[in-house]
Amino acid sequence: MTQIFAYVPFKNGVAEDVALEFPGAAKKIDAGASVTAVVTGSGADLDKVAGELTKVYSEVIKIDNAAMAYPNAEVVRKALTNIIPAGAIVLVAHDTFGMDLAPGLSIKLESAYAADVVDFEGMDGSTLKIVRQELGGAVSTHVTCDASAGAVLTIRPGTFAPVDGSASGAVVDKSGDAGDLSAKRTFLEVVEAEVGEVDITKSDVLVSIGRGIEDEDNIEIAQELADAMGAVVSCSRPIVDAKWLEKSRQVGTSGQTVKPKVYMAMGISGSFQHMGGIKGNPFIVAVNKNPKAPIFQVADVGIVEDILEFMPALQEAIEAL
Repeated sequence: MTQIFAYVPFKNGVAEDVALEFPGAAKKIDAGASVTAVVTGSGADLDKVAGELTKVYSEVIKIDNAAMAYPNAEVVRKALTNIIPAGAIVLVAHDTFGMDLAPGLSIKLESAYAADVVDFEGMDGSTLKIVRQELGGAVSTHVTCDASAGAVLTIRPGTFAPVDGSASGAVVDKSGDAGDLSAKRTFLEVVEAEVGEVDITKSDVLVSIGRGIEDEDNIEIAQELADAMGAVVSCSRPIVDAKWLEKSRQVGTSGQTVKPKVYMAMGISGSFQHMGGIKGNPFIVAVNKNPKAPIFQVADVGIVEDILEFMPALQEAIEAL
C-alpha cells in the first residue's frame, strides 16, 4: 500500500480548500492508499486546523514550533524531511509557497519531483502516471514518474473533486521529531494587498474580464452586465498591466484570491496563475472565442462566442426577466 502524505497550508485558523482535494488526488494515485495530513505552525490556530482536518483524514500529524509561526519553506522543509518516511509520496499545493517548498524537499528526501499536476492515471508497479499542463494550459502532457523512492508532487488547486468531511481521525503530535529548525531566512512582515474602492474578495458573483475585452472603453459593457447581475467586475493580469483597472480588481496568484459563488470568465484564457486565485469551487461560466482555451477544462458551462456580443445579449435577457 502506498504511503501518501499531504502538506496542508492554512491561514488564520482555516485550512486552504486544497485540503479537501488532496484525498481525491491520492485515490487516483492508489485507490487503497492511506493518506496522512501534515500541518505545521504554532499555537491555537494550528490546534484548530489539526482538529478540523480529522474530519477529512484518518491521521493528522501536527508539528508545533515557534519557528513556524509564519510559513517558512526552509524551516518546513527541515521538519518534513525528519518525519516523512523514505519511499512516501508527498502532495503539496501548487501555489507560491508550495513552489518554494517542494523542489528542495524532493532533494532532501532523494525522491522524484513533478510540478503542477492536474490529473493521475494511476500506478503501474513503481511507475506513477501523471498529467501536467504546459504553455499556460494550452497543452496537456502525460508523464511517467519513477516513484520507487517516493515522490514530491505539487497539485494544482481546484483540479480534483473535494471530499466530504465524514472521517473521524486522530491528531498525532510529532513536534519533538522535527529536529533542528534553525534557518537563514528571517520573517519580517506581511504586506497585505491594497483594497480598492471595490473589494472583489467579498463578492458572491464576479464578472471577470481578460484580453477578450479588446479595448478599455469596452469595460463599460462588462460593468453594465455586472450591474444587471448584482455582481462586481474583476479582471485578469493583462487588464491591470494595461492600466485599464486597478490592481485590487485582479484575480490570480499575483492578485487577489476570491471565493465567489458564481464566476463569469469573459475573454479569459484560464492560465493556472489566474485560476490559482479562485477558491471555493464556484460555478464557472466561461465565454471565449477560442474553443481550445484552457478555461473550458475547468468551466461548468463553456460558451464559444465573442464576449462583446455575448455580454449585451445576456444583460438584455436578465433585464427582461
